[in-house]
Amino acid sequence: MEHPIRMKNNGQISVVINSQKKKVLPKELPEAESIPKKMTSEHSALKEIEEELSSLVGMDEMKKMIKEIYAWIYVNKKREEHGLKAGKQALHMMFKGNPGTGKTTVARLIGKLFQKMNVLSKGHLIEAERADLVGEYIGHTAQKTRDLVKKALGGILFIDEAYSLGRGGEKDFGKEAIDTLVKHMEDKQHEFILILAGYSREMDFFLSLNPGLHSRFPLVIDFPDYSTDQLMEIGKRMLIEREYTLSHEAEKSLKTHLTYVRTGQNMRSFSNGRYIRNVLEKSIRAQSMRLLMQGNYDKHELMTLRSNDLIYESTSKPTEEIPTMNNGF
Repeated sequence: MEHPIRMKNNGQISVVINSQKKKVLPKELPEAESIPKKMTSEHSALKEIEEELSSLVGMDEMKKMIKEIYAWIYVNKKREEHGLKAGKQALHMMFKGNPGTGKTTVARLIGKLFQKMNVLSKGHLIEAERADLVGEYIGHTAQKTRDLVKKALGGILFIDEAYSLGRGGEKDFGKEAIDTLVKHMEDKQHEFILILAGYSREMDFFLSLNPGLHSRFPLVIDFPDYSTDQLMEIGKRMLIEREYTLSHEAEKSLKTHLTYVRTGQNMRSFSNGRYIRNVLEKSIRAQSMRLLMQGNYDKHELMTLRSNDLIYESTSKPTEEIPTMNNGF
């Protein structure tokens, strides 16, 4: 099995999250990521996080990576107890991927795990974007950035679309924000964790804007787009939580539509889990209007979304492929 963490020549770790099944080759030794099923109370923090991770669709490699980070931190603490040298590594991260692939959710879970392991004193998540860091005059940006780092101490500073800090050129104040972040990543590297997120190609360019950036992110994690089956699973879980279900034809319609939008448009503009959530929320409102007009409040009808309730973006709906039947069956 391909190991989820790969060392590059520059010492950076690259993680690729791949939810596709792989052929497992027999090995003489057990895999490093395996954790005993009977978890002791000493590992309750990992067990609790594992339970939360199990509710997430896909992300198999991410789940293994979190276990490996846990194991590395735990074993280093044991080495300290025996008087051995323990490595202390900055845990700043970079998340690459399209919108709606779970980056913010994973950042929040990592903060919770590190707080339980005493790596972070608070484990809270501060979310920010360009407008939260970049000021309007010289010196303003550095102060705004310092204030954000101060709020994030003991937790995680998560900056989405971080590449936007480098879009304005040499005279833009975004560069000042980058320089300030680099300084605090070094000065306070064990007091908070910085996670930068954004599209893969743009994030690669972003790293080139400051010579100190690349080496300060030991964990670079790729978040791939969800498959059609994974999006359907996410949608079903959302509906179960809200006590709704899809009729047979509605399920076929939704799957056909998701297959179409995943192959028929630029995936960079597709918002993955966020897209399926928006479709279902609009469809629930449409179902409510239909039932109101029909005056039908049977329990089964209140729970069932039919194919003519489903609301898709008009620009991406394949009308010839998606059946729409009056009764929804």
